[in-house]
Amino acid sequence: MPSDRDACPDAGQGEAWHSLNAEQVLALQGCDADRGLSGAEAEARLARHGENTLPEPPRLGFTRRFLAQLNNPLIYVLFVAAGVTLSLGHVMDTGVIVGVIVINALLGVLQEGKAERALEALRKVLTPHAQVLREGKVEQVSARLLVPGDIVLLQAGDKVPADMRLVRAHSLAIDESLLTGESVPVEKGTAPVDAGTRVAERQDMGFAGTLVTQGQGTALSSALMRPSSVPS
Repeated sequence: MPSDRDACPDAGQGEAWHSLNAEQVLALQGCDADRGLSGAEAEARLARHGENTLPEPPRLGFTRRFLAQLNNPLIYVLFVAAGVTLSLGHVMDTGVIVGVIVINALLGVLQEGKAERALEALRKVLTPHAQVLREGKVEQVSARLLVPGDIVLLQAGDKVPADMRLVRAHSLAIDESLLTGESVPVEKGTAPVDAGTRVAERQDMGFAGTLVTQGQGTALSSALMRPSSVPS
């Protein structure tokens, strides 16, 4: 079992992190900002919480994709034309029109499938990484393997991989336009703010998906990239 110094007990996940000072946050988690989690504790948390990724939207089955291809004004016109030719007794013409509709729908399904596979491959290639402290050593891990309680090192150019409570900051600024719409990067620090403070004014927090524009910082991962963790 990891020692108290090596690992962070899984506690305090519902706390208003921005209203606690850095020492309180670290104490609440039992974390050491200079050591981070042990490898065993990180694996245990990964198994408990799952990967740090947004849930993928449900994929439509073949039948629903095929029917979706028929939801097109041009296809409606072809259906009407097929009905007219059938009513006139031109069965062969009707068969040709229906064949065109079916072939067009099948091609659309195939192209859509290829596009999805290409996007999935691109997503894997562009998966961001994070610099974390594990047992006192700096490691680069895939952001999807980040767990609550990880100590993350941030620097200019990094994308914040999860919601985080800053415990150290040096000339740190983060572009939070993704959340707030403000185009000017926000200067960050470690001083706590009131629990009811608006997201745009939580200067001791870093939020998933935002971009570090300058400076350096050390932060405690407090929540994974899930809809429930996105601040309101």
